[in-house]
Amino acid sequence: MRIGIDAGGTFTDFLVLDDDGRLESFKIRSSRAHPARVILDGLARIAGGLNADIVHGSTVATNAVLERKGAKVALVTTAGFEDVIQIGRQNRERLYDLMPPQRRPLVSRELCFGLDERTLFDGEVERAPNPLALKLLTARLQASGAESIALCLLHSYRNPANERRVLAALEGLLPVSASHEICPEFREYERTSTTVMNAYVRPLMESYLADLGRECAGSLFIMQSNGGLLPAAHAARNAVRTVLSGPAGGVVGAIEMARVSGFEKILGFDMGGTSTDVSLCEGRPHESTEAYLEGFPIRVPLLDIHTVGAGGGSIARVDEGGLLRVGPESAGADPGPACYGAGDLPTVTDAHVVLGRIATGQFLGGAMQLDAERAAQAMDRVAAPLGIDRVTAAEGILRVANANMQRAIRVVSVERGHDPREFALLAFGGCGGLHACEIASELGIRTVIAPKYAGVLSALGMLMADHVRDHAAGALETADIEVSFRELEDRARLDSPAGRLERFADIRYAGQSYELTVPWNPRDPAAPFHAAHQKMYGYRDQNRAVEVVTVRVRARISVVKPSFQQEARRSSTPELREIRVSGRWQTVRAWQRNAVPARANPGPALVLDYGSTTLVPSGWTFRRDRTGNLILRTE
Repeated sequence: MRIGIDAGGTFTDFLVLDDDGRLESFKIRSSRAHPARVILDGLARIAGGLNADIVHGSTVATNAVLERKGAKVALVTTAGFEDVIQIGRQNRERLYDLMPPQRRPLVSRELCFGLDERTLFDGEVERAPNPLALKLLTARLQASGAESIALCLLHSYRNPANERRVLAALEGLLPVSASHEICPEFREYERTSTTVMNAYVRPLMESYLADLGRECAGSLFIMQSNGGLLPAAHAARNAVRTVLSGPAGGVVGAIEMARVSGFEKILGFDMGGTSTDVSLCEGRPHESTEAYLEGFPIRVPLLDIHTVGAGGGSIARVDEGGLLRVGPESAGADPGPACYGAGDLPTVTDAHVVLGRIATGQFLGGAMQLDAERAAQAMDRVAAPLGIDRVTAAEGILRVANANMQRAIRVVSVERGHDPREFALLAFGGCGGLHACEIASELGIRTVIAPKYAGVLSALGMLMADHVRDHAAGALETADIEVSFRELEDRARLDSPAGRLERFADIRYAGQSYELTVPWNPRDPAAPFHAAHQKMYGYRDQNRAVEVVTVRVRARISVVKPSFQQEARRSSTPELREIRVSGRWQTVRAWQRNAVPARANPGPALVLDYGSTTLVPSGWTFRRDRTGNLILRTE
């Protein structure tokens, strides 16, 4: 038995793959305070669940940074560079703001310790730390009250000898995150920031995984931000690689479900309870090594996912200027949307309930009853200040939320040089299907896919993800790139003896500040880079010299993926329901997914499933293909 678990902000999703290849799913309300307890409670509901192999998408690292609840970190760096984390970059995110708010680093200045040592840019060790200095450093760290250590010495990405000397001296003192293990790349600030963030979340991740490991007898794997699996022990030491853990599972699941229905070019649209994650895939996901969490750079391989604070629990309000706003604040799992019966703030989910699109008895297959009257009262809190009725307020909330999500899709498509009209929109998450067609119409997209298991697709993606280990080395001053690749491959074979090795490189035009990661072509290394540069920026310069900045090797071990056989349609008569769609109340048919026929049916209609609902507006048709996916089209 294998179990995929996606711990979201509102619900924690479980998807069970049994020995016979059958898939079963369910959801439990999440808990920010006790995430491990929710997972263990869910596993206890599954016969043999605590003995199964578990693949888990964790939000522990992300929440620790967002809520500033990580460990007390000490930074050890080369003497004279103690201020690198405070100085950062001189880039201005808010160009016209004369007094931008000061961002508080994850490590305080008094916990930044300089060590008298020096490695030169070419890797030559000019000065090694002496034993007395290391003994003094150890004493200062012991007295500092630090709970975790980030070690980042100058040019250690070229030669980690000095960092290894410090590691040996600090062994057994505290958990140490060393930059040559976490982020062996140039750019001092970004490397330091990544290492500090790993040190900041590592103790929490180690404690969390230890709690799960004590109860679970089977193997435990964690989803990485790059779309691959990592054993729990490695994930605990490399916690920064899990900051996009859940959304990465959604991307993997979206690609696989699109593939079985014959689609390669898709825009993934994952609308959950707290946020919406969008991604662009052309047969394989786009990746990046440049990301930010709370304004702090992270330099590890991750899927190119753009997140906005627009989900089913996003709170609607009227601002000081009398304008309607939706999100990014969320009602989360506690108290949740007003219709859940505990809160009283209007949310996107409440708007759907008021418009009849979510029936009070259908939620989670009827396992959770919704309070329609409470949702209506919450909607009045928006309607009254605007001088409108609750139905108009609910429609306004959905239009504002749709606009926020349209902008997010443009970020990963138009702003990356892609025409969204050339892609199908694959919508999943609890709320994705309710918004997909309206958003697609605005963007000129003519095909929407509402996949089977849409409500738990991130958990399904975790069951489909391969085991992946990434290795990198700086190459800017390297004379022989092939030697660097072979050294990385030797290291990769030690970690993953059965892994299939793939080569990549970060390449740029000489003089550029940033680079693109492309597959390595030994015959013509520049060719993939020129093509990628043309795609991203609209031009290429075949005559300009290129530089290889970083070499990368990925070890991949494929897993056996669940199969999706042709499903027989269950004969069932759709119920009639009064809903608000296309600006008016209409009586529509509400289908169960497994009763939708293979031939195209015209909208408006609703398609109901456990954990998700799909809205088919007028002008759209829908059908169910042989795998159980819904295919929606418009002219």
